[in-house]
Amino acid sequence: MFMAVINILSPHVADMIAAGEVVERPASVIKELMENSFDAGAKSVTVEIKGGGAPFIRVTDDGCGMAPEDAGVAFLRHATSKLHDEHGLEAIGTMGFRGEALAAISAVSEVELTTRRRGDDEGTFVTLTAGDIQDMGPAGCPEGTVMAVKGLFYNTPARLKFLKSDRSEASACVQTALRCALGRPEISVRFIRDGKEEFFSPGDGRAESAVYSLLGRDIAKDMLPCSCEDGELRVHGFISSPAACRGNRSAQYFYCNGRYIRSSLLQAAVEQAYKNSLLTGRYPACVMYLELSCAGVDVNVHPAKTEVKFSQEKRVFEVVYHAALAALTGEDRIKAPAEPPAEKKSPAPAAISAPVRAAFAPPQPQTAAPAPKPDFYRSMTSEQFRAQGYTVKDTPKPAPKPVETAPAASLGAYEIPYQTRLDMPNGRPATEIRPETTEIPKETAHSMVKAVEKPVQNVESQPIPDHKIVGEALKTYIIVEVGAELVLIDKHAAHERMNFDRLKQRGARNMSQTLLESVTLHLTDEDCRVLEENGELLSEFGFEIEPFGERDYAIRAVPAGIAASDAAAAVEEICEKLHGSKAPDPDSARDEILHTVACKAAIKAGWDTDVKELETLVDAVLSGQIKYCPHGRPISVTVTRRDLDKLFKRIV
Repeated sequence: MFMAVINILSPHVADMIAAGEVVERPASVIKELMENSFDAGAKSVTVEIKGGGAPFIRVTDDGCGMAPEDAGVAFLRHATSKLHDEHGLEAIGTMGFRGEALAAISAVSEVELTTRRRGDDEGTFVTLTAGDIQDMGPAGCPEGTVMAVKGLFYNTPARLKFLKSDRSEASACVQTALRCALGRPEISVRFIRDGKEEFFSPGDGRAESAVYSLLGRDIAKDMLPCSCEDGELRVHGFISSPAACRGNRSAQYFYCNGRYIRSSLLQAAVEQAYKNSLLTGRYPACVMYLELSCAGVDVNVHPAKTEVKFSQEKRVFEVVYHAALAALTGEDRIKAPAEPPAEKKSPAPAAISAPVRAAFAPPQPQTAAPAPKPDFYRSMTSEQFRAQGYTVKDTPKPAPKPVETAPAASLGAYEIPYQTRLDMPNGRPATEIRPETTEIPKETAHSMVKAVEKPVQNVESQPIPDHKIVGEALKTYIIVEVGAELVLIDKHAAHERMNFDRLKQRGARNMSQTLLESVTLHLTDEDCRVLEENGELLSEFGFEIEPFGERDYAIRAVPAGIAASDAAAAVEEICEKLHGSKAPDPDSARDEILHTVACKAAIKAGWDTDVKELETLVDAVLSGQIKYCPHGRPISVTVTRRDLDKLFKRIV
């Protein structure tokens, strides 16, 4: 057998191997040099590249600079001014601390350093090739540091050939510099590529300015400010409205004590706040700044320092989650105009940009939010429903609390009734509930509603502005005039959201309706397994399903509001969702069932809708009780007078 001889690598080879961990591509060089500038107390940093960054990178700052004796040893491995002993590892407050970056960069490139310490009469220059100092001496230069890196990977052809095109590498350099700049709003950063400025941040210390200048107006206008504190743990930043979410996570930026990090924990916390508000495959944009004690986070996990570990992960998760959730539930809603439309000299642009405009405006005194309207929903007990001639089966539940019935005139306080209607000339399908009498009261279609103790999303309702329901377009969209704006409401999405909130609040106290004729359905083996595993859960929501053969089942009862014609489709959809999830927890399974029940029980597009139902939906939307359907689609869209005038060329 061949026995390999163990060799001790030369310092040069060891440096090149270590460089591979720290310097993967030109963007890695920019990250390390910018972080050094930040640690030096710079107020202004300029980054310049040529091509994809490999031929030339220069970072200029106005930081504290270095003394001549420090400039000579800065490129040695494990040489750093930011760490003195092992105790410093327990509370790292600087961007860098390992003392590896400059040694790694100089090992695979040609480096020129020019630096001058604040207060010194002259500066120092140092030139290195492959980690070896070629020249060093005094130099005339401004206070601060200039670091130029040329010919990156010139002595490691294997690494050089794996670089992507100049365009791809330059794009990575821009994104890396942008992430660094976004984390430090108090520092002005300018990025120049081939003589052309790519971006510039003002460095005024305001996160709003950094978001606007670095991410652009299109993203910034849809951002909602958020914040939350728990002792020394603080989170603040911005999240996007659900309607402005994206198809990937590329616009998610997380910072811990000013350091850009990648964290699946923080991603999960933010996305959990959007649960039931996002379409499948959509992700929120966010810029979140996490501030906590340096002892509460370990950044010494990877040489790139983008992965961290938190000592109190659950606490961090909850603070980030509640910050995002509070911003979403407090999102700006449709409001009445502050002054009559005729007196407006220049109509405001669409309301979607209000959050960021408000963030840039000077602080205004806050007034107390209006109290929620009493009697949010009118209740009707199963006994009252039986008295009107229907058979109702109640699922097991604790004794319900008595709920007062609201005045009939207050339609805005009611939920849309279930579709407990007979077949009518307008073609709407009827829910089949067995009558015990031949005479059915006229008010039945508007009477079967239940009380909700509090809104699920904990959103305080606001006064309903003066409005006029213009009508219904295409039997789908309600047109409402509110001041100088038209609000278009998707009636199905609005009713679906109301159903979802009501069902979620009730929990296991949902009412079941026995079908006139059982509905049979044939399932696959996988669907049968899912149905058996979640049988008790389905029973909680009012389903009564019995085996009717080898893979056949009979649906005897469904949640009140679901038509018999939708019963089989509802069960099949629930099975598909549950076995499509990987080991769903009970709460997730409940939400999947709620989604389906709420959708199937909602008014459908194309149905004729009673005026009272339209009024109820409009009041719920204008009062801010509902904003997005459970799948994340917007419920309403606002069109301003200015938008219409532009369409008709009244204004240019």
